[in-house]
Amino acid sequence: MQLIDTHNHLDFPEFDHDRDQLLSQAQALGVARQIVLGVCAPQWPRLWQLVTSTQGEQAGLFAAFGLHPVYLADHPSDAVQRLEQQLSACRQHPRLCAVGEIGLDYFVPTLDRQQQANLFIQQLELAKQFELPALLHVRRAHADTIAALKQVKLPRGGIVHAFAGSLEEAREYRKLGFLLGFGGAATWPQAQRLRRVLAALPAEQLVLETDAPDMAPVFLAGQRNSPTALAEISHCLAEVRGVSAATLAQQCTANTCALFGWPAL
Repeated sequence: MQLIDTHNHLDFPEFDHDRDQLLSQAQALGVARQIVLGVCAPQWPRLWQLVTSTQGEQAGLFAAFGLHPVYLADHPSDAVQRLEQQLSACRQHPRLCAVGEIGLDYFVPTLDRQQQANLFIQQLELAKQFELPALLHVRRAHADTIAALKQVKLPRGGIVHAFAGSLEEAREYRKLGFLLGFGGAATWPQAQRLRRVLAALPAEQLVLETDAPDMAPVFLAGQRNSPTALAEISHCLAEVRGVSAATLAQQCTANTCALFGWPAL
């Protein structure tokens, strides 16, 4: 199976002691490409260095830059301008693939919703300006996210990371050109609603992810998540959908390549 991890944070310090080993292991397990997402401006240089290193290129790493809503208080007043500069500097590089991780988070009560909305719209405008897909973080905010996407209308769509919405919301995202990311959360048997939604979604809308080091699957309960878990995650999700792991992997990989304009694996 050829797999693509569409969402992780492999540059985070949690991987500093064994990152090289994990990259090799992930490749051996069929993870041919990975997208490493930015969350705040100070992190971007480290992320870019990883992705464009010799090993990063050999491991199929790609970068997305964004301002994560959970880090709202840490973003400086010129954060959006700095994001535009970062995207401009990397614009012609093949390892830049998206704007993200961006979005709305209504789960954390202390995050100002109007500030989030302003930041989100500005970043969607940058995704539109640079003709890049957007990789979205959405928690308890699907209605406002969909409204924002209808307002900006991205030509290349994107991915809703860790999708946990309804079938109706999934259909709205599909109309807007968005795929839906699934990973560790749906491997837990108690996530019954999420698993029912996963089972009912069209295969053409699905992509795989880990969100490493977070959102550990059931077989890594209480442990650090890793891109090396993606193959086993795909087996678990395939069981939920009643298809073979190979069938799910092939479809998700094809969906991802089509979204980013990558050659087929």
